[in-house]
Amino acid sequence: MAIALSTLVQEADAFLTASRISDYCPNGLQVEGRPQVSRIVSGVTASQALIDAAIEAEADVLLVHHGYFWKGENPCVTGMKQRRLKALLANDISLLAYHLPLDVHPEVGNNVQLARQLGIVVEGPLEPDNPRTVGLVGSLEEPMSAIDFARHVQQVLGREPLLVEGEGLIRRVGWCTGGGQGYIDQAIAAGVDLYLTGEASEQTFHSARENGVSFIAAGHHATERYGVQALGDYLARRFALEHLFIDCPNPV
Repeated sequence: MAIALSTLVQEADAFLTASRISDYCPNGLQVEGRPQVSRIVSGVTASQALIDAAIEAEADVLLVHHGYFWKGENPCVTGMKQRRLKALLANDISLLAYHLPLDVHPEVGNNVQLARQLGIVVEGPLEPDNPRTVGLVGSLEEPMSAIDFARHVQQVLGREPLLVEGEGLIRRVGWCTGGGQGYIDQAIAAGVDLYLTGEASEQTFHSARENGVSFIAAGHHATERYGVQALGDYLARRFALEHLFIDCPNPV
């Protein structure tokens, strides 16, 4: 079955309430390809490797979390950007990208989907009084040590995480996928035993160690693989389309 590209974009925009969320990049249709869609390829980042894989898979739409045209980047279409855009346009493939709307969505969002993968029971937002907060707080069904939880994360995500071990067992967890290390202080204020995100900064170690809280950096890419898969599956079910998630390995 094929549907109009405009119909797919309208549904994705509305489902994610993309227009209501201020972001660092445009959300939605970033590159327009053929007008009809029957096959979606999804992935985390619109890298050249993912574009090449989408071409090989004969995709009509490439759906990603990390697209293009970020605030502050050089707007000139040269070098890497030129090669990526040229490949999409030459093969008539649309690029559909959602950043923060895909992080915060209560059904297909990266943070909710990561919680489901790790068996964390979601309690609510990291900062209930801050509508811009993308992180969440939740609990484990059974308390475990920080080392055991890190092993669990490694088993689920297929990547050895960076662990800063704190004090006591892990019962309450705060998390924000991707580059959310800056939220560690809010997580500490929320009373978590462990904070998990994708990346770490130098000062993250000190915040965790001096507050007795465990910290895990499990990889930006690794923690953000699940939202775009869930969104692609939703759109495929909604319109009876084909959907293929392609994971291009990234150690960061």
